[in-house]
Amino acid sequence: MLSEKNINKILATALEGGADFAEIFFEDTKRNSISLENSKLERVKTGYDLGVGVRVITGDQVSYAYTDDLSIDSLLETARVAGSASQGEGGVTVANLMKQKPQLIHPVNIKPTTVDKKRKAKLVEAANGAARDYDENIRQVMVSYSDKNQRIMVANSEGLMIEDERTYTRMRVHAIASDGTQMQTGSENPGRQMGFELFDEYPPEKIGEEAARQAVTMLEADPAPSGKMPVVINNGFGGVLFHEACGHGLEADAVQKGASVFADKVGEQVASKLVTAVDDATVRNGWGSFGVDSEGNQAQRTVLIKDGVLQDYMYDKKSARKEGRQSTGNGRRNSYRSLPIPRMTNTFIEKGQSTPDEIVGAVDDGFYAKKLSGGQVEPTTGEFVFNVSEGYMIKNGSIARPVRGATLVGRGIDVLKKVSMVGNDLELAPGMCGKQGQSVPAGVGQPTLLIDEITVGGTERKGE
Repeated sequence: MLSEKNINKILATALEGGADFAEIFFEDTKRNSISLENSKLERVKTGYDLGVGVRVITGDQVSYAYTDDLSIDSLLETARVAGSASQGEGGVTVANLMKQKPQLIHPVNIKPTTVDKKRKAKLVEAANGAARDYDENIRQVMVSYSDKNQRIMVANSEGLMIEDERTYTRMRVHAIASDGTQMQTGSENPGRQMGFELFDEYPPEKIGEEAARQAVTMLEADPAPSGKMPVVINNGFGGVLFHEACGHGLEADAVQKGASVFADKVGEQVASKLVTAVDDATVRNGWGSFGVDSEGNQAQRTVLIKDGVLQDYMYDKKSARKEGRQSTGNGRRNSYRSLPIPRMTNTFIEKGQSTPDEIVGAVDDGFYAKKLSGGQVEPTTGEFVFNVSEGYMIKNGSIARPVRGATLVGRGIDVLKKVSMVGNDLELAPGMCGKQGQSVPAGVGQPTLLIDEITVGGTERKGE
């Protein structure tokens, strides 16, 4: 990517202003996407990102510059710009570069770059056809396919030099059903850090059918009740609630700013004793996995909460330096144009002992959130409102009628304390996590959970 000789020159130039740390981040990314709407292929796109960012740290001060001109003159000038704001004591030199390899490789059997665009388009059309054929009330279907290959190299003045390669493949299907009086939607969005073999596990026809099934089911649903009640949250993407309402509060920059409800609570009981939560970038082919993070740290598994007790936060290099400790491998950025910040990777609640049927069977009168969609969260307090895209009432220990228009309202740390059963069916799902203008792949997940009480927002009063 860049010669060791030039890397040394760039790092030395960045340190000239007196900084105590310098880093180079190289990126070479290729993206492909195909989208379909109204049964017609609308867009076939290919995009590229190729560039280098140079970061300089002096005490708590960070400066950053980047360029897409990879000539040595441009790279040296970028390093001078990044280092020009430094006012340190100087004396730091570049250590001998020691090239390393990631400890974990996420296997890719069929590289998407080797697959013809016509074959990709056929998968999109297959998903569309399956969704439309599912039911006569399906009125509109939107399908998108995407793949991305990202190669990175990180080198720094401490002697680190390491490369990583990530391949992401995903399909999204959004279906709309209407009976002439109302419309309902359904979506299915599988994705993994793997190649085209994703579709051996998730055939496009099944993806389309599932999106259509959700839309048609909600078309026939009754208005959701409102009130406080026991809630069962399904596995997989149900973990987005923990990710948004709790996960961001466990990122070290939020904690250090005093903008987290979990600040100064390490060693305290913050959840039910049944809850163990981890952030794990080593999950094989996980959507949020990698070999090394954007600072060159090897992928790690970090236990955040164990048996309900807060264990640790997620750190990048900058936040770790403030506390004289090592990064947890959570320094992430979405491109060479961005600074790394503490970010989640695959964040989930570990599996428990109960079966999903046992959990539902324990509820006499409650609500089953089969699938969550978007929502709003106040990061400082963890207060949330999440929309339920597919929900059902639970009556006498069985899943009963479907209901639509439900929301879950609460506070993350309170919900964690009310977990009374944890399923043995852990599943992860893909998502894109936004923070400070950056968006990165993040896996969310959990087993089926029983929350003793959450406020369900709906259009009918419970019991009426």
